[in-house]
Amino acid sequence: MFRIAPLFMRRLCAVSRQPRSASLSSRGMAVLVTLSFFASPLQSQGTASLRGSVRDSQGKLVPGATIHLQLKDSTQTQTVHTDPEGKYIVPALSGGVYCLRAEMAGYSDAEIPAVFVAPNEAKNLDLTLLVAKTESHSASTPQFFDEPQFTVAGVTDTTSLGGHGSDTVVRARETIAKETVSLGKVPADTAQTSDYGKERDHLLALLTHEDRAALHHQLADVQEKLGDSLDAVREYQRAAELDPSEAYLFDWGSELLLHHAPEPASEVFVRANRLFPQSARMLIGLGAAWFARGSNDQAVQRICEASDLNPADAVPYLFLGMILSAETLTSEQVLEKLHRFVTLQPKNAEANYYYAVALRKQRRGSQDPANSAQIEALLKNAIHLDPKFGAAYLQLGILHSEQKDYPRAISNYQQAIQSNPHMTGLQMEEAHFRLAQAYRQIGDAAKAEAEIQARNQIDKDLTKEAERERHEIRQFVYTLRDRPVPQAP
Repeated sequence: MFRIAPLFMRRLCAVSRQPRSASLSSRGMAVLVTLSFFASPLQSQGTASLRGSVRDSQGKLVPGATIHLQLKDSTQTQTVHTDPEGKYIVPALSGGVYCLRAEMAGYSDAEIPAVFVAPNEAKNLDLTLLVAKTESHSASTPQFFDEPQFTVAGVTDTTSLGGHGSDTVVRARETIAKETVSLGKVPADTAQTSDYGKERDHLLALLTHEDRAALHHQLADVQEKLGDSLDAVREYQRAAELDPSEAYLFDWGSELLLHHAPEPASEVFVRANRLFPQSARMLIGLGAAWFARGSNDQAVQRICEASDLNPADAVPYLFLGMILSAETLTSEQVLEKLHRFVTLQPKNAEANYYYAVALRKQRRGSQDPANSAQIEALLKNAIHLDPKFGAAYLQLGILHSEQKDYPRAISNYQQAIQSNPHMTGLQMEEAHFRLAQAYRQIGDAAKAEAEIQARNQIDKDLTKEAERERHEIRQFVYTLRDRPVPQAP
């Protein structure tokens, strides 16, 4: 089973902001506006707002950029600067169309000619700094590829994913795909509303005059919000073809992965990793794609490589932990990485928990008391650090059940169930099932039956929710050019 804590979600959204070694101070850089604006006192009576941050193509925040915002058909221009954290915000905008220009000493100016802001809307969008394609630079900069070796032909409802693995593994793949997508997204303000249809139409109009990567990427985000996933993936692809930046390639690959197209996603991530070998999230995306294809060894290898780029970054270890929770991995490399995780971050509850799970799964069946004692100590430490860590109580109950200490196991399972909503649905299902088994062991058939009924109800609810989500996230229909046409038997 797997657990995604709120702290993990914050870390996931921060992975693309890890510092990189590349310098941003050299001349010949271009500022490319991908998705970020801010509100301005230009319309002091308005209630809309624009905010965001400036980053380089590796996700590093860039302070000191000068931003000019001008309302269309107006001569007034408001100028602001990014703060020391590379962020900016100006409230009190009226709805309308704005022109946004970014400049900074040592960088080339960039402009997005029209930004639609709906009344009362709060936009949260970012600016990205990219290397300019000057003559001297373009000769040495590797490009992505001329044409992908796959074609996305359409979408269909995901009624049956099939493939390798149990339903638990399938659900884990879906969760990991969604968490991979979140590595490239800033958490949205759920209270904000926007006329995405109007914004889409406006972007389409702009593209008839200017075929720019930033506009295609912005349109892709809007299409995805409108549920037009096929149009969205094509716009992400076009953006990446025009400008094969780390951010654009990652969004293209993760969009394919989200819609159950792991083989095309693998192709994008593999080639993008060659261009950006220091991008941890590109390696995580590649690992997630391999996991979706049932190639666990490949998945683990790629995510372990991501953890080596910055050993202090928790996110790759947490992805390893999610895979480990769904599968029994035999790789000693997983054990080594998760041991490093807890060594570097001993006060991290997830670090203690996932290393305990790794020890239990890697050495399953071992009767070594020292091994069991180490696992128990790690789980108890995770609970000490996070008293609502239901998954740790669950694992502790499994350990005590293996030791035939059923009274303690029952107490552990009850505490796991009481930790709701800190448990996932699958973990709750397992906790009720194992609690029923423990009650049977002590001869309490009535309580065992009650727990089985609770487990069955959770299973029905999970199945219903999974079907709803699978219909919402429609599956891409795609073909691979290097795959021969199947022959009739």
